[in-house]
Amino acid sequence: MEKYDVLIIGGGPGGYVAAIKAAQLGKKVACIDNKQFIGGTCLNVGCIPSKSLLNITHKYHDAKHNFASRGIECKDISFSLDKIMKTKDSTVSGLGQGIAGLFKKNKVDYFNGLGKFESNNKISVALNGGENKLLEADNIIIATGSVPVTLPNIKIDEEKIVTSDGALSLKKVPKKMIVIGGGVIGLELGSVWSRLGAKVEVVEFADNILFGFDSDIRKEARKVFEKQGLTFKLSSKVTSAQIKNGKVEVEITSISGGNSEKVDCDVVLVAVGRKPNTESLNLGKIGIKLDEKGRVMVNGQFKTNISNIYAIGDVIAGQMLAHKASDEGVVVAEIIDGQHGHVNYDTIPGVVYTHPEIASVGKTEDELKNNNVEYKIGKFPFLANSRARTSGETDGFVKIIACKKTDQILGVHIIGDAAGELIAEATVAMEFKAASEDLARICNPHPTLNEAIKEASLAAYFKPIHL
Repeated sequence: MEKYDVLIIGGGPGGYVAAIKAAQLGKKVACIDNKQFIGGTCLNVGCIPSKSLLNITHKYHDAKHNFASRGIECKDISFSLDKIMKTKDSTVSGLGQGIAGLFKKNKVDYFNGLGKFESNNKISVALNGGENKLLEADNIIIATGSVPVTLPNIKIDEEKIVTSDGALSLKKVPKKMIVIGGGVIGLELGSVWSRLGAKVEVVEFADNILFGFDSDIRKEARKVFEKQGLTFKLSSKVTSAQIKNGKVEVEITSISGGNSEKVDCDVVLVAVGRKPNTESLNLGKIGIKLDEKGRVMVNGQFKTNISNIYAIGDVIAGQMLAHKASDEGVVVAEIIDGQHGHVNYDTIPGVVYTHPEIASVGKTEDELKNNNVEYKIGKFPFLANSRARTSGETDGFVKIIACKKTDQILGVHIIGDAAGELIAEATVAMEFKAASEDLARICNPHPTLNEAIKEASLAAYFKPIHL
């Protein structure tokens, strides 16, 4: 039996980062993960493959629909789905090999298999090669991530009725796809297949898409996506989906009126959220406490009710974001080392990698309104930004919300080209408790999209120049 200072169950963005950080701090470290490549769901069937497909399909769609208006003639443009998938797989394997190299460099032992608790400091691992091992550690970190939520009475086969996993590896472009859920995953993967020619309809339980985002962003996003060809059936739910004669018969019911209709499609994507991946860990055996949603309960130091066992990432409360898990991985390694790391959850940005992208950090206007916080708003459209005009990417805007009394920035919300990159400037500003005037007085290069952030900041504290 091998003994370690720190043992991590889960090799995703939280687990592998925690492993490397703990090793850098001088600990003897091991990491257990059962995926094909180290990197967890994010690398294997999540963030990375989906962004690869989003990037490739956007380029194809842009060339097919927009190049001619800009003077570039592309005749008979086509795509090879097989090559697109091979490119995606190559990206995944390359990054996975990179993480394996980082483990080797930092002397982290890696066990490819399924781990479960035998006691509070012993983990048995069923290795994918068939062998079993027993590992012991002074400290154990649970970082097993999340899995897709499924719906009752809808059987997933990952071919015609799929989760996000199956939607990343379809063998052909469906003529019609129904996406259940108008959140981040549904919109991203719906966009991928829509760009390749599928007719995509999104069925959403709420009265608008992207629940939890700022209401102005949600309205603009729906308008833009409808312009791209996606259709939305809101305040509705899918009550059944059955494969019949090679098609999927989907029953959609209106929440308000109760009226139902049956629609045929080629593929149904179930994208109604994710849940903690803890079922195989044998947590009940050692008495780890879970909350009502099945998440591992931790204190402010990421400790469970068992003092030497910690948990991070999607298995605990909070946003299910890869970068949030990575930050927690660094911090928990520091805490185990006797340091005092912390995560500022008020400045963790979120991004939707559709086109245009959507990015957000801090409070939404709805949250501030509900909490009776006095605020002011500055908005600036990309239509008035010179870089956006030169590139033809004029959809969207920047919205900055600041405290009415102190001018401190409380939230920034962007829908537009490269929003996921632009949000970093706002995140840094918020981390240092900047006022909208502070951000407005930063000199941005011209012409850049960043100037829209400056102008929105100007609008929040006084008046914009170019509007």
